[in-house]
Amino acid sequence: MDEKKPHYHDHRTRMKEKFRKSGLDGFHEYEALELLLTYAIPRRDVKPLAKGLMEKFGGFQGVLDAPIEELEAFPGIGEHSAILLKVARDCSDFYLKKKAIKKSRVCCAPDLINYCRMSMAGLKDEQFRVVFLNTQNEIIEIETIQEGTIDQSVVYPRKVMERALYHKAAALIFVHNHPGGKVRPSYADKEITASLVTAAKAMDIEVHDHLIIGKEGYYSFRDSGLL
Repeated sequence: MDEKKPHYHDHRTRMKEKFRKSGLDGFHEYEALELLLTYAIPRRDVKPLAKGLMEKFGGFQGVLDAPIEELEAFPGIGEHSAILLKVARDCSDFYLKKKAIKKSRVCCAPDLINYCRMSMAGLKDEQFRVVFLNTQNEIIEIETIQEGTIDQSVVYPRKVMERALYHKAAALIFVHNHPGGKVRPSYADKEITASLVTAAKAMDIEVHDHLIIGKEGYYSFRDSGLL
């Protein structure tokens, strides 16, 4: 007599076929997470685990943004599954960055904003990044210049300009995140932007924008008339 297949076996097969036909369209968030976990946990029903992770970390994005140590500590996950989840997240980040850089001309284009939101909105600490552009507004590189605490990031104009000279940049876009979620600029944000614009102007480098990224969206200094 043939050994009876586990009840979740056919469910996994159906999920994979569904993905082959239409990608993640029509998937619930927990189902997308469940599909990922099937590749780390081959012989177990992972639907309860996926739902438990979603509840613990506040949704799909929260799971992928969670520190690897917290994922490992979740019952039933362990190191192997935690690494897979972080690889999936960082691969998405890497893909969007390369897609943004590949664009022929960029000045706060949707691909750049999508990359910044994907890679920065869920961070628990503040980061300040600079997008370096050439004379055709093509992205040369995107660098993290400063990593701060949860409520502040000290950015030195001299350091930013040194990197601009290194890349032979003709224009810059500044990007930083607000871990608290709100994207309205603080007084300090406006002050450092003014200092950076002054330093860039002295070197004949244009500043296209300063973007603030948060969970609720993003804020553009240029669109708001502050640049």
